[in-house]
Amino acid sequence: MGLVLDRVRREVGAETYIHETSLRLKPGTMTVLLGATLSGKTSLMRLMAGLDRPSAGRILVDDGTSETDVTGLAVRERSVAMVYQQFINYPNLTVFENIASPLRVKGLPRAEIESKVRAMARLMQLESFLERMPLNLSGGQQQRTAMARALIKGADLVLLDEPLANLDYKLREELREELPKIVRGSKATVVYATTEPQEALLLGDFTATLWQGRVTQHGRSAEVYRRPLDLTTARIFSDPPLNLLPVTKRAAEILLPGGAIGPATGPLGGLADGAYQLGFRAHQLTLHRPAGPGLAFNGTVTVAEITGSESFVHVEAAGSRWVALVPGVQELEPGAAVTVHVDPAGVFVFDPDGGLAHAPAFLSAA
Repeated sequence: MGLVLDRVRREVGAETYIHETSLRLKPGTMTVLLGATLSGKTSLMRLMAGLDRPSAGRILVDDGTSETDVTGLAVRERSVAMVYQQFINYPNLTVFENIASPLRVKGLPRAEIESKVRAMARLMQLESFLERMPLNLSGGQQQRTAMARALIKGADLVLLDEPLANLDYKLREELREELPKIVRGSKATVVYATTEPQEALLLGDFTATLWQGRVTQHGRSAEVYRRPLDLTTARIFSDPPLNLLPVTKRAAEILLPGGAIGPATGPLGGLADGAYQLGFRAHQLTLHRPAGPGLAFNGTVTVAEITGSESFVHVEAAGSRWVALVPGVQELEPGAAVTVHVDPAGVFVFDPDGGLAHAPAFLSAA
């Protein structure tokens, strides 16, 4: 079943946790709630689950033919499964019985329960731990048990609140690959909360970006990433942080910080005169001059983070702190002088109010 949030709002005392929000989530898809800690992701999920009641608005389920208002329905009366970042298991039950518990509540035959539990245990790499008690497991194993129990339930709505945060890197990558397959094979509406833009692109059919209790944009994940509606959304969907450069357009020139003047080339040439913010992600800032016209800045290295096949080079340039993602091992010492380059064709342009004035043409298609 699908889920519809119709102008819901959540207030506690004088504080607004969730500003007025309307979303329509489709069954058989995964929607990622992307935002920083305390942006409202968990608060929104609690409204979806029925753990909290909205101060205003309605929550409905859509079975494809009609919509049913479930705003006042208790969570136990809804078909919901939820996994938190901090795992929750039954301490007096084995791993097998933890995973099997939703199926026993349904009254499924023993053989079917056995088959389903072992299949889920294989997916979660828990086969050798089925007879253990939760307290004899590592934190990652306990989290996988909690996820297995939620996924095996077959609920119409599955809510995953940063469920991979406590897992080791290898298993996290494996589950990132498997989770979308599970979703596509079910009719559930799956909502996944994360602080990581990479997870949104890897997992989400759709992404809703959140900032201070507001959904700033909702759409296909790739489209939200490629064409954010405003500066706030672009910042949410950029890791490392979005590089910013304040400029002023004047006729055929761009006035840069410190009094430097550059040509208003490419998309900058078509802008009306005025103040703007240029935004460019780390991979759009290079240490090598682009083939065509570009903007060059002298900078100073603050730190170089080597990840193996590439490096994050942090620089101070044009009165700002930027991060460049460049290929190869860059052994640059702090204080080293570098020249960084930006291709104007690859930058976002935001107006003084933070609205998107221009998106790179080669990024605008979904």
